[in-house]
Amino acid sequence: MSTDYETVCVLGLGYIGLPTASIMAMRGFRVHGVDVNQQAVDTINQGRIHIHEPDLDALVKAAVGSGRLSAHLRPQPADVFIVAVPTPFKDTHQPDLTYVEAATRSLAGVLTPGNLVILESTCPVSTTESMARWIAEERPDLSLPAWTPLGAKAAAPVKGAVLLAHCPERVLPGQILRELVENDRIIGGIDPASAERCAAIYRKFVIGKLLLSDCRTAELAKLTENAFRDVNIAFANELSLICDRLGIDVWELIRLANHHPRVKILNPGPGVGGHCIAVDPWFIVSSAPEEARLIRTAREVNDHKPVVVISKVEKLAERFKYPVIACLGLAFKADVDDLRESPAVEITRHLAQRQIGRVLAVEPYISQLPKALSDSGAQLVDLDAALAKADVVLLLVDHRVFRALDRKRLEGKAVVDTRGCWR
Repeated sequence: MSTDYETVCVLGLGYIGLPTASIMAMRGFRVHGVDVNQQAVDTINQGRIHIHEPDLDALVKAAVGSGRLSAHLRPQPADVFIVAVPTPFKDTHQPDLTYVEAATRSLAGVLTPGNLVILESTCPVSTTESMARWIAEERPDLSLPAWTPLGAKAAAPVKGAVLLAHCPERVLPGQILRELVENDRIIGGIDPASAERCAAIYRKFVIGKLLLSDCRTAELAKLTENAFRDVNIAFANELSLICDRLGIDVWELIRLANHHPRVKILNPGPGVGGHCIAVDPWFIVSSAPEEARLIRTAREVNDHKPVVVISKVEKLAERFKYPVIACLGLAFKADVDDLRESPAVEITRHLAQRQIGRVLAVEPYISQLPKALSDSGAQLVDLDAALAKADVVLLLVDHRVFRALDRKRLEGKAVVDTRGCWR
């Protein structure tokens, strides 16, 4: 195998895997993308995309057209394997590593000595070491390094060993293509040799700093970044509950408090969503349940906020005999189509299931409702139709089109603005 590492196999062609595969293809790598979704594979091989991300369509078209990117249902032989599959949690808030394990065991069959396996999926501490164990179970003929803590004296590298590293993604939906290249990256090797080899790969397409560490530290660093955000959002959400009790405008309160030179309070909302902030803190709690008290409490505060919003809407709906409730926005953040762990979806679904009125959902970035919502009785309509019929208007996501709404169109309607856009 060439020490230059010329071929890459990316497992998981979602919001991280597909942009990463496309960027690497355009930087000269021969990239095999892998996904279990036949429709996604077929779409990509036609030079098209199955997810929404600005400018990704042109990049995928160019990468496929160049012959350097192709999609497959099964792992292909390569020099480097990048795992970018989902890592959700179970109902008990315990990490679900089913996808990571399945991807790891599937790629083990095509590994050869000296290959590099990189985990990009956000995961609990020690997952990279679990990958080494799963590979060893599938391929006892391969040599695998043991975890070496940061600063500890490493054993001499075993010639031909399969190297492993964790390099967590740190991107913002809507800006993924830019941030994959420009953001600093943490490179956590299972041993120093793995970290160095991984860094050599990322240097070919990342212009941000590469920060080398061990895999456990890298795993916890990514979780820490999102837990930090979650705790700060929980503070804002808790302030909103306090302000509701005391009859105070929370956005005015935060505006005034943020004039202090060392205070920067975030804005409250209907909860916290997305594949990272709403999930990752639970990975820390699961690893150290007795110690992670503040992190657990922040998660509980943010998880409770949708209940508060639902209660507000129900009280307003009591004014009407047959209320029509318009829920504006389903995505987990503004101006994206990503509904993962979205509190807006949870709120809309609960309102529809409780049958307190007719529920209309407005989400300009999707063409059909997810099954959980369609089964609940909610109906997807455009903004004009929703406003024409609504008695209660619930703003859940601050999409541009909602922020620009003429306030006169809300006259005579009961309004719940969870984003502070229409103050």
